[in-house]
Amino acid sequence: MADGERNHTEYRLKKTVVMVGMMGAGKTAVGRALAARLGVSFLDSDAEIEAAANLSVPEIFERDGEVFFRKRESEVIARLLRQERCILSTGGGAFLAEENRAQISRHGVSVWLNAELSLLWQRVRHKDSRPLLRTADPYGTLAEIYRARVPIYRQADVSVICDPSLSIDATASRVLDALAARPDVLEVPDA
Repeated sequence: MADGERNHTEYRLKKTVVMVGMMGAGKTAVGRALAARLGVSFLDSDAEIEAAANLSVPEIFERDGEVFFRKRESEVIARLLRQERCILSTGGGAFLAEENRAQISRHGVSVWLNAELSLLWQRVRHKDSRPLLRTADPYGTLAEIYRARVPIYRQADVSVICDPSLSIDATASRVLDALAARPDVLEVPDA
């Protein structure tokens, strides 16, 4: 075992960790890596919504609109927070709703993956799975969304800077280190 690594059985997760942040920040990839390190389940609110609707998020947006999607998203997040402690990845807009922030605060801990706009654009510019970016100027739209959302993401319990030079596992290590500083969230036995 390398320096700084621990066997996941040494950790005890006390609250669900909810990954929040912009599209492309790495919530799903880092969340999966973190869940594997901690030996807990990984859930994705968008995947849960898609399974229930038997439609993709872009299809739900197109068929039913964003307001409908956000209502279903809040219901799914509330349900998942009441289940076993896990790592939960949420869609980029989920943390914007006051109801969701209150539920997350009550039943878990929010972790903002704080990525710069240039990194986000690099990660999402070639993807067609982002319904909010289906505009004439996707970069301009992303920049506008970024400016509007960052002040809300700053309300997260924990913030972890996403460095473009770091791998998914290295970013997960940063999140783990931040959580280890929170005994109300993660119990880390003495090494």
